[in-house]
Amino acid sequence: MKKIQKNRTTDQRQARASVLDKHVKEDNFFIPDLCQINSVLFLLILTQLLALVLCLVNTENSLINWSSLGLISSYCHILTLSFAALICVTRKAIKYKSLKFVVAYFISTNIGLTWLYSWFGSVILLPGIISQPGLFTLKSILISSIIAGLLLRYFYLQFQWKEQKQAELRSRIQALQARIRPHFLFNSMNSIASLISINPEQAEDAVLDLSTLFRATLNNQASLIPIEDEIELCRRYLNIESLRLGDRLTVDWKINLPHSKIKIPPLTLQPLFENAIYHGIQPLKEGGTITLKTDCKQDSLYILISNPYDNKADKHQGNHIALENIHSRIKAIFGERAILKTSQFDNIFTVTLRLPI
Repeated sequence: MKKIQKNRTTDQRQARASVLDKHVKEDNFFIPDLCQINSVLFLLILTQLLALVLCLVNTENSLINWSSLGLISSYCHILTLSFAALICVTRKAIKYKSLKFVVAYFISTNIGLTWLYSWFGSVILLPGIISQPGLFTLKSILISSIIAGLLLRYFYLQFQWKEQKQAELRSRIQALQARIRPHFLFNSMNSIASLISINPEQAEDAVLDLSTLFRATLNNQASLIPIEDEIELCRRYLNIESLRLGDRLTVDWKINLPHSKIKIPPLTLQPLFENAIYHGIQPLKEGGTITLKTDCKQDSLYILISNPYDNKADKHQGNHIALENIHSRIKAIFGERAILKTSQFDNIFTVTLRLPI
């Protein structure tokens, strides 16, 4: 019953994670959401730069004509915001269409709005200022079409670049998930075999912990999981290692989480505990204490994992694959706000993680 209940709980967590990943993949479209403030700000800055260039080109007697700049800026900003609003409203309807349809819709919508505003401005609002409305409309359509084409190309290249980065990220995650050291498996199986005749219940618990660990490392494809699940995975891993290390391994848990909705990438903490044991605790005859400390400050989660470390005792000088892998993953998911750094002071090695909540 105990084994069935644990497997059922793990399956439910994986089902929730797969639903979350499916929802994220459904929003995969190369035209960004132009309703977001970052996208609107980007378009406004680009539009103002274009208006400034057009004003500098058309000014002859002075460096810049402020009245002309005001008119051109107003016209360009109205056109840009209207176009962004229309694309934002219709984005869900065109996201599943073919690439040719999306390109044609994007360009034709831009041409239609440009023609409408150019004709309305030159004929209705400013009939005396614009002497040749037809030529003005034609020039506006040509300029806006070129800008729209370049912008669409930029969106598509950005989308391809992000897809490539996501593919690399998935490869790194799979590589880390498959990175179960053979010595850990052999030591765990030997420890379990020795417990079968002495303490069958403890051997059964060790088998359950080992199966849960392998299930997480081989089958978990979620991009983010609750931090409680990751900590529980670390506890199971440490339970297995404690069978081999005994009293040489102690763990100090200093967990402070304000709520249970904090999520982190899977296998973020477990490889750090593995490094702490493999390079810090195992080489020391007297062993030592691994300390996990979590705290939340403002909108960031701080995680510190520290362990004793002796350069002379550690005969397995690693190449920091796990650290580099975790660093790349959190940067790809959270951006520049995510930080991973290491430090060593008084034979204590510490890994510090800062993740945005």
